[in-house]
Amino acid sequence: MNKKYHFIAIGGVGMSGLAKYLLQNGCEVSGSDINDSKYVKGVRDLGAKVYIGHSEDNVPEDCIVVASTAIREFNPEIQKAKRLGLPIWHRSDLLAEISRHEDYFIGFSGTHGKTTTSGLCSYVLEKAGLKPSYVVGGIIPELNTNANCSHGKYFIAELDESDGTIVKYSPNLVVVNNLEPDHLDFYKNGLESILETFETFISNMRENGVILANMDNEGVKRLVKYFSVHELAHHAKFVTYSIGGNTDYSAKNIKYEQDYTTFDVYYKGKFQTRLKIILKGVHNVYNSLAVWAALHTAGVDMKLVNPHFETFSGMGRRFQKVGEFNGITIYDDYAHHPTEIKATLSCSKAFKGKRIIAVFQPHRYSRFQNLWNEFMRVFDGVDELVVTDVFAACEDEIVGVNSKSFANEFKEKSDIPCRYIPGNMHEVAKALYKDLKPNDIVIGLGAGTITQLGPELMNLSKEQKVKA
Repeated sequence: MNKKYHFIAIGGVGMSGLAKYLLQNGCEVSGSDINDSKYVKGVRDLGAKVYIGHSEDNVPEDCIVVASTAIREFNPEIQKAKRLGLPIWHRSDLLAEISRHEDYFIGFSGTHGKTTTSGLCSYVLEKAGLKPSYVVGGIIPELNTNANCSHGKYFIAELDESDGTIVKYSPNLVVVNNLEPDHLDFYKNGLESILETFETFISNMRENGVILANMDNEGVKRLVKYFSVHELAHHAKFVTYSIGGNTDYSAKNIKYEQDYTTFDVYYKGKFQTRLKIILKGVHNVYNSLAVWAALHTAGVDMKLVNPHFETFSGMGRRFQKVGEFNGITIYDDYAHHPTEIKATLSCSKAFKGKRIIAVFQPHRYSRFQNLWNEFMRVFDGVDELVVTDVFAACEDEIVGVNSKSFANEFKEKSDIPCRYIPGNMHEVAKALYKDLKPNDIVIGLGAGTITQLGPELMNLSKEQKVKA
C-alpha cells in the first residue's frame, strides 16, 4: 500500500476510521475539515496533521488524496490535487484497497443494521482476544474507537450501499441483513436498482465466498431467488438465517425482558447456544443472530465469543441514552429511514407509564419526498411527535417538501399530538424544554444535527438550576 495519504473531510466518522487504520499501519496521514471534533482529535492523537478549513496549501505534493461523495469538484483541495496530477480516491477505493491486504474479510451490508452488526462483530472478536482489524461507521462505546489495525486473521467492515460503491468490495463473507428502498436520489428505480447493484456486488465475491442472507426480508429473498434461478455466483454460496424459520441459522424461544433479551441459536436444526443481549428490540435479535452466524461460518471458536454478546451496549447514536434531568430521560438515535424509526420506537415499549416524545428531523429532501407516506405511518405508539426542519445534507430544497407540511398532514391523519418546531437545535430544545415533565422520554431521531438536541436540553436544565 501507498504510505502517504491526505483526507478531505477527515472528521467524518467513516473517513476518520480509515485514517486511524492507516496511521496504525505506519502510514503518513494528513487531512482537513471545516470543524474540529472528537473524530479529528482521534486521528490527531494518532499522529495525523489536521488543518481546520479547506485550502490548497493543505495538500502535500506526493500523496493519494481521499475524498467522500460529499466533496464537490470546486473544493480547493480537489482542484490542487488535479493540477498536481495526484490520485484522487473515493473513500470506498481506500477501503477496497485495505481489504485486499487482509486475510479474511467479513463485510456487513444492507439497508439497515450495518453499523450495529459490524460494531458488534468487531467488539466480540476484540473481547475474545482474537485481534481483529476493523473499520466501522460508528464509535464502539466499550472500545472507544471506530477502527483498528491489529493484523489478526479477521478484518471487519461496514459496506455502504448508498452511492453504489459497494460493488468495489470482494469479501470472503458478507451479511445481507435487509434490502429496502432508500437513497432514492441515487437508486432511481427504488428496490429494483438496489437489487441490480447487489447482484453485481455478490458476483465479485472471493473464491468460496459466503453470502449470509436474512430470509425474513422480502428484498433479500428476491436477491437469493434471482441468483438461484439464473445460477449465478458459482464461486460463492448462500447461507440463510431467520427468526424461527427453516433456515441454516435460526433464533428461537425469544424472551424479551425489561433489561435484556435471550434467545436460542440453532444451526441446521440443532441447538447451539442460548444468547443473552442487552440490546432492545427484535431488530437486534436479527443483528446478533447475523453476527453469531457469520463468525460461526468463518470458523471462529464460538466459546470464546459467546460470553461477550451480553456486554455489548450498542453503537453510539443507536438508542443511546444521552442525558437525564428532573425525571426526564433523553435518547439519541441515528434512525432516518421509516423501517429504522419503527424499529427504534419499538424499543420504547419497555418504558411503562412514561410519556414518549419522538423528535423527528427528516434527513435529505429526496428521502423525505420519496418515503413521505411511509414516514406518516411509523410513529404509532408515541404520545407526541415533534417535527424539526429538514437536514438537507448538501441537497437542494424541493418545493412543497417540508416539515411544516408534513406535520399538518400528520395531524389530519393521526390522533397523536404533533407540532412543527422550526429553527436550529438550540431553538428546538428551548421550545420543547418548557413543556417537559417528570417521567417523559425524549427520543431524537435522525442522521443530522438532531444529535445536538440532548446536549442542548441538558444545558437548559443546568441554566435553570443556576437561576434557581
